[in-house]
Amino acid sequence: MEKLNLFFAQIKDISFWQRLFHWRKIRSFSFDAYEEFRNLARELENVRKSTDELRNRITDISARNESLQQKTRELEVNSARKDAQMEELNSRLREHSGTINELTKKVSAFEASKEDNVRNYNENIARLNQTKESLEADRKRLTDERVREAEERLENMKKQWSEHETDVKNSIIKICDINHVKYVDKVPFRGNPDNTIEISGEYIIFDAKSPAGDDLTNFPLYIKAQAENVKKYASQDNVKKSIFLVVPTNTIEHLKQLTYRMGDYDVFVITRDSLEPVILSLKKIEEYDLADKLSPEDRDSICRIIGKFAHTTKRRIQVDQFFQKEFIDIVMKSEKDLPEDIHRQVIEFEKSEKLNPPTEKRAKLISIDELQRKSDEIKSETEIRKLSPPAETAE
Repeated sequence: MEKLNLFFAQIKDISFWQRLFHWRKIRSFSFDAYEEFRNLARELENVRKSTDELRNRITDISARNESLQQKTRELEVNSARKDAQMEELNSRLREHSGTINELTKKVSAFEASKEDNVRNYNENIARLNQTKESLEADRKRLTDERVREAEERLENMKKQWSEHETDVKNSIIKICDINHVKYVDKVPFRGNPDNTIEISGEYIIFDAKSPAGDDLTNFPLYIKAQAENVKKYASQDNVKKSIFLVVPTNTIEHLKQLTYRMGDYDVFVITRDSLEPVILSLKKIEEYDLADKLSPEDRDSICRIIGKFAHTTKRRIQVDQFFQKEFIDIVMKSEKDLPEDIHRQVIEFEKSEKLNPPTEKRAKLISIDELQRKSDEIKSETEIRKLSPPAETAE
């Protein structure tokens, strides 16, 4: 800058003679001044660049400053909000402190009674276990009793079936003795039927049949096969073409067919209870000398009496089966539906009860007049007590 000022001062004050004789010196000053000017220009350019950079930095700083101011305002707002939340939390803390104090008191009271509760709980658990063991023992005892009763019933049933042939034979012999019918111990024809009676010169066969086991599923097929097997008797002389198969009473409900028409002979399935009316109806024919000499009225009377005997016998069996099923259902329901204590008391009363039906004496005839008188007494008593059944039921 000094050389440049000196150059401009000489140029401004230069004279004509100095231009002529001192131009070389002025020219030298001009070079120095130009060089200095170039340096100044470079410095100015640098200053301008620095100024632009500073201006840009100032702009950035201003923007950052505004952003910081905005964040500061947001922080102030957040701070105020936090203060409000803090105040609310402090209020809740005070409320919770009161609740905590109350709960602490309750916990203390619970801790104080915890030992008593544990002791009571253990006592209750012990009583519950004792009750459970007692109930399980009672349940096992009842189950064992029911299983034992079922086994006893099954054994009694099997025993009854196994003794069925002997019972049928004894019953037929007894009926024959009372009603003066001939019982044939040894038949004069081929074969060996279980029981044979003789009426009017004809041999009437009563074969006893019972199940082999407790499964009655195949019993109807067995009876049908036996009905076909008795043909060996029916094909012989003087053997009545009506043959009777006697089965236990508790198996009759499993048989859908009780009469088998086999062409040249008939097979009837009856129970031991119906032996007497059947034999008596057959004996009724003995009152006539020859069947072919009977009048049509007598034949109709005989057929009517035999038909009524057969219908009455079957109806009695049907009614007995119905009430047998109903009574069994009632007994089963009483075991399942009655309370346990009442059921035990019922069993005790049941053990103390005993039924004694009238005994039958071999030498005593059952009087029809006595039966009619007893029936009239029962009818009169039902009318007095207003226990008469409805008209349609009585009919």
